[in-house]
Amino acid sequence: MVDAPSSRILNTTRRASEPPTVLRSLLNRADIQVLGERPWDLQVHDPGLYGDLLRRGSLALGEGYVNSRWDCQDLDGFFTRLLNLDLGAAAQGLTRLARLRATLIGVRERWSNRQTRRRAFQVGQRHYDIDPRVYAAMLDQRRIYSCGYWRQADSLEQAQEDKLRLICEKLELQPGQRLLDIGCGWGGLAAYAARNYGVHVTGITVSEQQVRYCRESLNELPVEIHRCDYRNFADRRPQRFDRLVSVGMLEHVGRHNDRTYFHVASQLLKPDGLFLVQSIGTATTNWRVDPWIDAYIFPNGRLPSAQQLTKGFEGIFLLEDWENFGLDYDKTLMAWWQNFDAAWPNLCGDLDPGFYRLWKYYLLSCAGLFRSRQGQVWQLVLSRRERRNGYASKRLPDPDQRRTSAAESRHSSDLEAIDDRLIERSKSSGDWS
Repeated sequence: MVDAPSSRILNTTRRASEPPTVLRSLLNRADIQVLGERPWDLQVHDPGLYGDLLRRGSLALGEGYVNSRWDCQDLDGFFTRLLNLDLGAAAQGLTRLARLRATLIGVRERWSNRQTRRRAFQVGQRHYDIDPRVYAAMLDQRRIYSCGYWRQADSLEQAQEDKLRLICEKLELQPGQRLLDIGCGWGGLAAYAARNYGVHVTGITVSEQQVRYCRESLNELPVEIHRCDYRNFADRRPQRFDRLVSVGMLEHVGRHNDRTYFHVASQLLKPDGLFLVQSIGTATTNWRVDPWIDAYIFPNGRLPSAQQLTKGFEGIFLLEDWENFGLDYDKTLMAWWQNFDAAWPNLCGDLDPGFYRLWKYYLLSCAGLFRSRQGQVWQLVLSRRERRNGYASKRLPDPDQRRTSAAESRHSSDLEAIDDRLIERSKSSGDWS
């Protein structure tokens, strides 16, 4: 039996652990309960989190998770439900001050350029140049750090290889051509194109570690890598390329620089060339930015909408093809998370324990973004108006066609080997003339 004073204490404690009405209402709309029993329900360890969420929104949510103020068994499921709602400015917080701050941030985004040449290298230093073992453990063998193509794949390796092949086929690469890879990462696409299509590749990146890795691992291929901003590269490299490709780079350009970016690309591309752009996009046009992602993961990163993207290249390039495979990023991120989680026992000795929760939050919250369809992934093929050849959209063949093509390829190789043996035999017997 509980006496009256103890009962009052229990009731007071229970009320203190409950979220404010406005926060509870928002979570109810997303079918999320606080201290509920379902995997995607929120388990709050520090009731002080609620006030922080009202004041600082997404930033408080991310920092609170990293600092163990709350937990969730199914973090990606939690974010899928939350992002199925159009939170809008609520992501910045729910108080009057938070709404005012969201308005000011929107004004800043519209009128100030956060992606200047001086700032261009910040994302390389703060994101791509972390302990390289993280990316080695998390990514596929080629270290492709962008969305895979899962239409016919059942593994991360296959999804990334299919994506690389699709890109090269869409670009109609031919031996001897010169390809510029804007934002080349760890050189996976450059190596694949050089080995399988016989092209000469120039790659640029803002990451010092990526440059070092590429130069050490790709030194036997016709690949050269430079550390520079795309604007500086155009200033010092006036020659043109047969093909251009940019995968996962446009997200770092910023909408104030889109016209500059596409003008630079046009200057670097031959008149009959092709330019493939792969980018994350947003389902609707807005100037909002997630404050936690901006602060801890991708500083100065901004995602375009379809409207903003086309506004960037209209009048500079013609649109030849547009493909959307946004749901594939959900699968890619979950595969990265599984790899990282499995490798953590070998990484934890040298990394801060908080890094595990930060990286988990990053990967699984982004998985929820794409699962909710707020996040998209686009591949565009662009051309200059001077190009006189038509362009036919390309997709990977279905599995049966792929098996047939592989069999035909093996058969062709067998025939070539037989021909070579016959020629050598004729030479040795004196019948060669």
